Amino acid sequence: MKTLFNLVLTLCLFSSATAQNNTAYWQQHVDYTMTIEVDEKNNQYSGRQTLIYTNNSPDVLEKVFYHLYFNAFQPGSEMDVRSLTIEDPDRRVGDRISKLTPSEIGYIRPKKLTQDGKKLDYQVVGTILEVTLNEPIQPGEKSTFKMSWDAQIPLQIRRSGRDNAEGVRFSMTQWYPKMAEYDFQGWHADPYIGREFHSPWGDFNVTINIDKKYTVAGTGYNKTNIIGDNPYRPVMFARKGKKSWNFIAPNVHDFTWAADTDYLHQQLLADDGTTLNFYFKNNPDILENWTNLQPKTAEILRYFNKNIGAYPYKQYSVIQGGDGGMEYAMCTLITGNRKFGSLVGVTAHELAHTWFQFLMATNEGKHEWMDEGFTSYISSEAINQVNQEFAANPHTGSYRGYTFLANSGKEEPQTTHADRYASNRAYGITAYSKGAVFLAQLGYVIGKENLNKTLKQYFTDWSFKHPTPNDFIRVAEKISGIELDWYLMDWTQTTKTIDYGIKSTLMGEKSNTVTLERIGAMGMPIDLNVTYKDGTKEQFYIPLQMMRGEKPMNFKGLKRTLAKDWAWAYPTYTLEIDNGKEILAIEIDSSQTMADVDRENNVFKVQ
Repeated sequence: MKTLFNLVLTLCLFSSATAQNNTAYWQQHVDYTMTIEVDEKNNQYSGRQTLIYTNNSPDVLEKVFYHLYFNAFQPGSEMDVRSLTIEDPDRRVGDRISKLTPSEIGYIRPKKLTQDGKKLDYQVVGTILEVTLNEPIQPGEKSTFKMSWDAQIPLQIRRSGRDNAEGVRFSMTQWYPKMAEYDFQGWHADPYIGREFHSPWGDFNVTINIDKKYTVAGTGYNKTNIIGDNPYRPVMFARKGKKSWNFIAPNVHDFTWAADTDYLHQQLLADDGTTLNFYFKNNPDILENWTNLQPKTAEILRYFNKNIGAYPYKQYSVIQGGDGGMEYAMCTLITGNRKFGSLVGVTAHELAHTWFQFLMATNEGKHEWMDEGFTSYISSEAINQVNQEFAANPHTGSYRGYTFLANSGKEEPQTTHADRYASNRAYGITAYSKGAVFLAQLGYVIGKENLNKTLKQYFTDWSFKHPTPNDFIRVAEKISGIELDWYLMDWTQTTKTIDYGIKSTLMGEKSNTVTLERIGAMGMPIDLNVTYKDGTKEQFYIPLQMMRGEKPMNFKGLKRTLAKDWAWAYPTYTLEIDNGKEILAIEIDSSQTMADVDRENNVFKVQ
């Protein structure tokens, strides 16, 4: 009886501790071993998969879900109908899915699925495979799933498929039955409607049997594309007119490959030891650009290594394929018939995605602005330096895009799911432009040096994990010593705008009175720059009271005077300037890194 009492007491204490400590981090783990046989003539393949799933959650799992992404490329799919009904369909999709013939559609059709050797019941629902388990997976336990499936490669429409516009034969992205993510919010079995992905980390061992005429590129390590020593050296061997390409990819959350009979493969060893691979069509019209791209890619990699954190893998591949530019584990697929500037720009953007979202793997569906926005920010910073443009603010395009949307009346909160924006334009500006402004403007709030430190610490704390917006902002708070929950909430969870103006001025012989007003609903600290008639300048820094702190001086050589805090609820603020100097001009935020939606009232000049 005493033993039973002790057991019950222990369980109660455990439950209490778990309930009180609900911030403990955990993540699921998956290990894939897959072999596929490609029927190149019919654009089909068959696959076998062994998936070892480790339940690191505190929950008992009675179901699992797989993504079957290729099923989106069928007439009547959610992707098809959404493209036909949204006000501004993606031009790459349009009505093309609705017109696919039976030989052009995509599909993944499971044939058999077992759990620990026992057959499972399942149901295909669009792009999701719903599976009821025979035996629930207990916390801390592993379970082995084995699946065989048949698939057809769709005509290239969105990201994945065959025979893209530039003639690349196979762009194999989202091509396998992929276990959905389960995290502290539960399952994320989102249908494939338009964009963005989320999946668990794991190790991949993939063998692709394909006609020997093809060159295969993609995620992972392969004997043919590694310079120098590497622990992963799988072999290729000929069999029945085919080659077997075996790739090993440790600790990634996706696996992508591409294949073509006309690929050129060139390599460059970056100064950090990373092998940079370039696969592109043997086309004399693009050879010069793709050759010149290679040292630029090494420079961009060096920038990201220095300003975010060290690239942790031994190879990265830039591959011609797909329908534009899209990031994947250890590689990207980009279209290659571009002007050189465009080629460098898309490569910089997709390479930056290695950090934002493939190393700090946010939920792209829920927090697409962290994925696309952070990437847009850091790639613009990199291009500004690598191309020696030296713009004071390399994000002016992002600010223009955001301001346009904010003033259009069609803005939606950044918490909107990526698939559920009212328009593709609203999604694009919100994710890319407003997401980039989130970081650039955070530099205005906490100081650029603190922002730079935040990005590095964020990588240190959250690489190989699944961070949330709160995880990022907590890093920024710890680095800067400033409270930032107001910034995260108002900027990402609402469509409140920033609009400050100079309401009035009263000029006296020895003192001047300046009254500022907050017109928009979102509060911000204010940098008020004053130019005097004697040619001197001074900045009056007005912290937002709920910041509970101040940013460091960000203009060297400019006198800064710390003014009293401005509490958000007060719509106006009066500043007394009693230094005896005559004022020539006053400007709110001369750096233009505060996203004021109406700058017409930000400047006052003495007539």
